[in-house]
Amino acid sequence: MKNEISRRQFIQRTALAGISLAAIQPLLAMDRKAKKGMKFGLVTYQWGRDWDLPTLVSNCEKAGYPGVELRTQHAHKVETNLTAAQRAEVKKRFADSSVTCLGYGANFEYHSPDPKQLRNNIEQTKEYIILCRDIGATGIKVKPNYLPPEVPREKTIAQIAASLNECGKFAQDYDQLVRVEVHGNITQELPVMKAIFDQVTEKNVKICWNCNDQDLLPPGLEGNFNMVKKWFGDTVHIRELNDGNYPYQQLFDLFTGIKYNGWILLEARTEPADRVAAMKEQLVLFNTMVANSKKS
Repeated sequence: MKNEISRRQFIQRTALAGISLAAIQPLLAMDRKAKKGMKFGLVTYQWGRDWDLPTLVSNCEKAGYPGVELRTQHAHKVETNLTAAQRAEVKKRFADSSVTCLGYGANFEYHSPDPKQLRNNIEQTKEYIILCRDIGATGIKVKPNYLPPEVPREKTIAQIAASLNECGKFAQDYDQLVRVEVHGNITQELPVMKAIFDQVTEKNVKICWNCNDQDLLPPGLEGNFNMVKKWFGDTVHIRELNDGNYPYQQLFDLFTGIKYNGWILLEARTEPADRVAAMKEQLVLFNTMVANSKKS
């Protein structure tokens, strides 16, 4: 109620100052999107892979999803080949909607022992960081993906961290985060992620928790969560909340315990007949789990 009163007062006072309602609308949109606490959104990984951008935004609005992470090589076609005018159009489409474009889900990785391949991944990351800025997003998702057995583990871990530092330093000039998904063979184990982030120096390089089975390895979910929680950013990837054996309620309790104020993003893997209806079902489950966490 307080927020509604403050908005009403703001409109009245601004109107008295002679500013049109049209000028106020972007500010109200920012207010709607600034909800505190855990917020729910979609990763276009499966359920949004074949939706063009207008359809994607429309379906997120229908389902009540206020945020989306765009995945590379999907039907929305938000890639670095967009012109400046096309980037501005993407930015405006989100600004005019109730959906926040959180950023870009890329496949860039930094473990390769081939210097040319490594450099290519870093430079492409930078190109997409610029794209994220241009479309009004706040960050790019990247990932460690492997530790080559022919290379000493410590060397690859240091290389990944150094690459993330370079990308993070570049991203600072564009006000972007580098979100590092807990991903890949071996690298998705939380002690390995900790070893990488022990060498990450850039403050805008953050961990994106990914809800892997490896999260439950000793010392267990809470122990692994606490191991890396100081590096959490503003995005978390989950799978369907009613599918599989992952302890999502415990995870939500842990996030509530640290007053997490970010996005829980659905990276769905199933193939429902009606994806919008399935999105709505997942939102109900999310809201129930958040409410249960606040009670505990």
